Amino acid sequence: MKDRRIIVNSNCYHSYSVYDAVDGIAGCGFHAVELTATKGWTEHAAPSMSLHELAAIASYIEKKGLEIPSMSGHVNLMDDQRIDDFLDNIRLAHFFGASIIVSSIGEAHLQDRQKGGIDTIRRNLDRVLPLLDRYGMNLVLETHGEHGTGTAIRDVVRQIDSPLVGICYDTANVIFYGGVKGTEDLEASADWVRYVHIKDKAGEEKEWSFPALGKGYVDFPALLRVLDEHDNPSPLSIEIEFTQQGARDLDEVNQAVRDSAQYLISLGYAL
Repeated sequence: MKDRRIIVNSNCYHSYSVYDAVDGIAGCGFHAVELTATKGWTEHAAPSMSLHELAAIASYIEKKGLEIPSMSGHVNLMDDQRIDDFLDNIRLAHFFGASIIVSSIGEAHLQDRQKGGIDTIRRNLDRVLPLLDRYGMNLVLETHGEHGTGTAIRDVVRQIDSPLVGICYDTANVIFYGGVKGTEDLEASADWVRYVHIKDKAGEEKEWSFPALGKGYVDFPALLRVLDEHDNPSPLSIEIEFTQQGARDLDEVNQAVRDSAQYLISLGYAL
């Protein structure tokens, strides 16, 4: 399925401005960006920004020829106090025209203040689903933290039982957080996957090392073949997080994005 939509997560440009991210992504030949609005980590957009700021960002992205099909809007969905924040992130995603919003079940980069089971998650999502439905938006839950495998998220999604909720399968997080390699985990969860963070992994299992695509050891052809065999058309959103020290400079980020583009092209995908 070589016609998958290819997106670049603006989180690749963590610590750089949204304008740096947009310039780099467009300059590498891409046509779509997953705009990151993750509190305490990468806030390329945020509900706290003024309408003037948000309109300027939207205008600049449009001018550079990029679409915004998706937004990273991570909050802890087990924390009752964070659901209003997530509702604001959904409204923010709608403002930018995104049809997909990504969240982990726990916090992505802030400390979890609350934890809970499926009943807590279901109760909180009962507040979220009507707004998703109103905006025609889908929520995809990322393999992350304590829910670090596709099968773990699959079990949550099955119990939520809503066509508006699926899995964001992160190809490196399942190694780093979930400790799984190979295709078995994706095989078991592919029917619930709606979005893919295509991310490479290098170094030891628990080492923060996420280089450009093709520079690590993730077997992307095998994983993508699983999706194809399941007739799963999920978009691929490139995410590069480098090492714990981050990228040396903006040029290194742009080169990694460019290298990732060339890797996907070598697999037969069009940007």
